[in-house]
Order: sequence, then structure tokens, then C-alpha cells
Amino acid sequence: MCLLLGATGVGKTLLLKRLQNILHQLFTLTLDRLHMDADLGEAPVTLPTVGTNLTDLILRKRKITFVVDCANIVQISSSCVQLLSVLSAEPLHSAAVLILFNKRDLPCTMSLVELKSLFRMDEIIRTAPQSITTLEISARSGQGLQDVLSWLFSNHSHDT
Repeated sequence: MCLLLGATGVGKTLLLKRLQNILHQLFTLTLDRLHMDADLGEAPVTLPTVGTNLTDLILRKRKITFVVDCANIVQISSSCVQLLSVLSAEPLHSAAVLILFNKRDLPCTMSLVELKSLFRMDEIIRTAPQSITTLEISARSGQGLQDVLSWLFSNHSHDT
């Protein structure tokens, strides 16, 4: 099981719907008909979902996916604080962590270098007890979603 976290409006629900669509294609189409650039269709309508306080989580999660909205500059600092809270939570110290920089298809996003610098990602990766991977994605266009699935499947052994 994978815990999906991130601030309001970062694209968590759309990401889940897109991944579900890709998995549906994987299981219903023959391999010779499935293309990595398969048309995902129009982005589905999503509704805001209610989050949970990290301290309310009782189960120890083995995989964490943390989503950051690259187009919302105002929210970047709060996303960084939330990420640090997740990484410092003792029940999550053994989890594999995937940090997704979402909405890369929008023209007003910061570069990945700028985002990693603001987050001090090199220092976070060096000092965090978790194994951390970062990816650039667009849940709307589908960019990078195959990499997300690859990460989820490659870290399947972390599930209990």
C-alpha cells in the first residue's frame, strides 16, 4: 500500500485517476496494442478530497508518494514544511519515498533545479532515513506517469 500526500490542490486525485486509467489499459489491452504514449483522453473532473493528519495514521506505511504543485509558487514553502514533517515521522522512517513535482506541463513553473534548491533536496536526501526518489510529472498530460508506475512496482517488495 502507498500513502499519497501533498497540500490541497496539488493534483493527488487526478494523479490517482490517471494511474488507474493506465493500469486499466495494462490489464485490458494486449501488450502489442499498448503504447507508452497511449492517449489518456481528457483530464477527468476531480473534487477536492479531505486529508488526514499524519499523526492520525496508525499503520506503518512502506511507500509514501508526496506531490508538490510546481505551478503554485505561494504553496512551495508550505509543501516543503509538510514534506519535512512526513520524513521526520518515526512510523515512516522505513518507507520508500517518491516526491513528485507535478504540473510540469504548465508554462509558469519553476525549473527542477530551482525547486530542488528551494527544498534543499540534496540535503534532505542525504540526511533522511528514507530512500527518496524525485520525479517530474504532469498528471494532466500524463508526462512521467509511466515512471511513477515503474517506481511503485519496483518498490513492491517494501509492501507487507
